[in-house]
Amino acid sequence: MSAPHRPPPRQGTRGFILVAVLWILAALAGFVAVYSVYVSGTAMASAARDEGHLARSLATAAVELSAYRLVSVPKDRRPTHGEVSLRMGRASVVAEFRDEAARIDLNAAPRELLAGLFVALGAQPEAADGYADRILAFRSPPSGAQEAEAAIYRDAGLGHGPRGAPFVHVDEIWRVAGLPPALVGAALAHVTVFSGRGAVNADEADPVVRAALPDALRPAVSAPAAVPAGTAPAAPPAERSDAVRVSVRIAFDGGRQRAAEAVILVRDFGTDPYRVLSWREDLDGPMELPPRAEKARRP
Repeated sequence: MSAPHRPPPRQGTRGFILVAVLWILAALAGFVAVYSVYVSGTAMASAARDEGHLARSLATAAVELSAYRLVSVPKDRRPTHGEVSLRMGRASVVAEFRDEAARIDLNAAPRELLAGLFVALGAQPEAADGYADRILAFRSPPSGAQEAEAAIYRDAGLGHGPRGAPFVHVDEIWRVAGLPPALVGAALAHVTVFSGRGAVNADEADPVVRAALPDALRPAVSAPAAVPAGTAPAAPPAERSDAVRVSVRIAFDGGRQRAAEAVILVRDFGTDPYRVLSWREDLDGPMELPPRAEKARRP
């Protein structure tokens, strides 16, 4: 007996099956593409995290080497600036350290020095005196004149008054009433709150800080005049601080660069030769030293 006759499938059924298979293949291809992107992104993120951890470790090592170089000699013979370099793994590291007294201390600098800084940055002398007064009032303890100072902040529409205490961080200068934002942004690279000195180490200061020095101190940093031996006045000893700024640059073999900056206090703390006062990581930023300071004005 012959097998029963089955009619051939209709053309429409075959077409439907083909379309369904194509849709499934397209979906699978899309899934594979998405998964590939996910795996690639995860690998890149993991590599970035690994590089970030490595950069922090290298920066810490560079800061420690700088600190140990400073404590390895008697205090009166410590260098006020220097450089430490090392090669580790796939990265080259350079750390530059400099006496923090090369900067103007917002908490200790006298009015004349603060005003000189603003003049050096382009302000008119009368306006610079006013800016210096605002900084002095911001850091000074409350007094009878504090209400008048607070009125300046209210008139400026600020939701805060003068701190009435020392600056905790240089960024607090953004909170001082009446200071032009452009001047504040330019001043940040030349000020500190860590040196604890009213004067600066003129030998290590940058040109802006030197220009801010009162006239009585400028001859100490200018070229000496040609005078007979033994008749030149002795220059005052340079102001030094136990605080040191360490700027670290890290260059990976692949071309990527990272940076970090620390301010350390080099003293005998028992088992520790130094303490970290400030640590900043501009890991994806430019490698200029010091790192850029421009930012929008804070409320």
